[in-house]
Amino acid sequence: MEKLQNQISLFQISEIEVIYRPKFKASERPRICCSKDIYEILYQNWDMNKMELQEQFKVILLNRGNKVLGIFEVSTGGMAGTIADPKLIFGTALKGCASSIILAHNHPSGNLKPSQADINLTRKIKNGGKLLDIAVLDHLIVTVEGFYSFADEGLV
Repeated sequence: MEKLQNQISLFQISEIEVIYRPKFKASERPRICCSKDIYEILYQNWDMNKMELQEQFKVILLNRGNKVLGIFEVSTGGMAGTIADPKLIFGTALKGCASSIILAHNHPSGNLKPSQADINLTRKIKNGGKLLDIAVLDHLIVTVEGFYSFADEGLV
């Protein structure tokens, strides 16, 4: 009997449950039409105590009508960088039933120019999104004084 119980415990697994409970009706969600809309939504929802101190990476989840489902903070790093794990980004997008996503991170230095690492990461995440049918619409670098849109500059 003890041997049978040990065998059963070897095959026990945790159940994974996926739940999505939106806090707002679809009609109340902001709609994104351009990069300025993205910046305004991010700016209103960013912790200004960290904007010029620590680099943060966030993702805006959108439905098919480009209405915001939510903003997910992927990571908070140091003054010179942070980690944007594609598995976290797409895991969240899938759980949130997002049709598309917008990437965003701040540059505490105030410099709006993307680094080669920023460009490479954007390309990597965009390619991953193609496999999952989740479009990457833009990637914004945000500062207190403005923003840089990868889409506006032809980099997405």
